[in-house]
Amino acid sequence: MAVIRTLRTGAWRVVELITTPVVPADYLDVIAPLRNAQVLRARVEAVRPETDDSVSLLLRPGRGWVRHEPGQYVRVGVDVDGVRLWRSYSITSPPGRRDGRITITVNAVPDGVVSTHLVRRARRGMVVDLDPPAGEFLLDTPRPAKALFVTAGSGITPVMGMLRSALHELSDVVVVHSAGTREAVVFGAELRALAAAGRIRLIERHTRTDGRLKPADLEELVPDLFERRAWACGPNEMLDDLETHWADSDAAHLLRTERFRPTLINSGGGGTVTFRQSGTVVETDGTEPLLDSGEAAGVLMPSGCRMGICFSCVLPLREGAVRDLRDGRLTVAEPGDTIPVQTCISAAAGPCTIDI
Repeated sequence: MAVIRTLRTGAWRVVELITTPVVPADYLDVIAPLRNAQVLRARVEAVRPETDDSVSLLLRPGRGWVRHEPGQYVRVGVDVDGVRLWRSYSITSPPGRRDGRITITVNAVPDGVVSTHLVRRARRGMVVDLDPPAGEFLLDTPRPAKALFVTAGSGITPVMGMLRSALHELSDVVVVHSAGTREAVVFGAELRALAAAGRIRLIERHTRTDGRLKPADLEELVPDLFERRAWACGPNEMLDDLETHWADSDAAHLLRTERFRPTLINSGGGGTVTFRQSGTVVETDGTEPLLDSGEAAGVLMPSGCRMGICFSCVLPLREGAVRDLRDGRLTVAEPGDTIPVQTCISAAAGPCTIDI
């Protein structure tokens, strides 16, 4: 049996040498893109319209996915016109579904390349890249006696994840939500059904007729405002106002806010590679792999590629852009991101920072 196993291993490596630089693992990823636990992906299994400008995507994550907490988000990598772009979307399904699926809800925004692409073009069978779930916009444990959620626009998405997961653990819930019109309220029918069943108190603010929600309005709408543990998510201007109001009332400890991430940077060709931990900086022309650039500069780069151990060279891209030398596809990260890239087939496409 050991001999057979050795022969199989040897045969596999011979095939890898013949097919280099595209190894059998690459072909398997095309056939079964969810199989690789080191490169997390998901397949779109359903697309459900929520409003004219928003959809919920039912995703089947591949191997390597870990259970999320209600209120967390996931980074989604999507290829748009040959460029891989990453955006954060709140997970709107409860954790631990029996079928292993999750949902994210995407709201198309003006000039939003990724959100518009997903809302208009996402189809069943589409494969996207994922990061593990992240975020600290979480419910308290133990659950508060009184809870308040203040949201606007797509800010309702993490809150819906919380309500779907833990509403049965919350006895007194007020949801104050702002949207341009009644029809633009994401999850409008579900929220109104919960209110009709007496499970939440729902206050809708339709800004085209009612104007923008201000903190002073909340004190009228929710008389016991500062007796409640509060969560807020929405535009930065609204959150700034709420944080100031809670702080001025010596109640900042009762408010938790979630801010959506800014737009990603653009990318170019070639550039400066900064290897963050070693402090090494290398100028490249964008034609050689990051693995070679780092090794030439004396950086100890992890790699098993030359031994047929695929994906052992994966390192976090913390900022900037890199290009896949096989097909020209770009992967872009904003400051603070941690996006895994294969250094053996990725080159700098503008200034970038690698975490090693």
